[in-house]
Amino acid sequence: MAEGKYIRQTGGRGQYGHCKLEVHPLPSSKHESMNDLSTDDLDAMSKQVAGSGGRWKFDKEHRFLFIDKVIGGAIPKEYIAPIEMGIREAMDTGTLAGYEMVDVAVILLDGSYHDVDSSEMAFKIAGSMGFKEACRRASPALLEPIMRIEVVVPDEYMAAVFGNLNARRAQIQGSDSRAGSQIIRALVPLAEMFGYATDLRSRSQGRASFSLFFSHYEEAPASVAQEVIAKTTGNVAR
Repeated sequence: MAEGKYIRQTGGRGQYGHCKLEVHPLPSSKHESMNDLSTDDLDAMSKQVAGSGGRWKFDKEHRFLFIDKVIGGAIPKEYIAPIEMGIREAMDTGTLAGYEMVDVAVILLDGSYHDVDSSEMAFKIAGSMGFKEACRRASPALLEPIMRIEVVVPDEYMAAVFGNLNARRAQIQGSDSRAGSQIIRALVPLAEMFGYATDLRSRSQGRASFSLFFSHYEEAPASVAQEVIAKTTGNVAR
């Protein structure tokens, strides 16, 4: 659990916003697209994360589940939405290398307010602060886009194409034979696919072809994540 508290006193009316929240990874779903999730699916996901009770809201674009479990009026209802907005804005810039965060569940548990100094802006900032602090404690992971690739290659060039895919960190899903050619199906990181068209053409004398489609996001290997973060923050080893 983390706490976000924003208090400012400048002589006139001050600013006061305070919330306590938990951050969890969003449970995996059998659906490839979050747009396929039904209300029942989301309700079950909310209970899996936070147990029974509370009010949930799901942002499919950010893949963000927000669960309000505040009781007893600890935070007035009009300040709940600003807290959620502050969290969503913090997700846009992330905590690792400035990349957007996805697949996050946040449980709003408690907080406090001031009759005079509390405002929507103060709670929005408190929500952002609490979320960032929770993420710092939670060891977030850098994800990379994974693509589905299908390569059609003549039998005689199969070994060369296979080896090249393995060198690109591909996960071979299977292959089929068809009229003197092989159809290779694999999952491969997008970062490894730059220059692939030229490489494939040279290894097959221009006789192979491929198609590439987005599949999902997956945690990047530690070495890859460290390199990306180092480049983004300017801490590249010389």
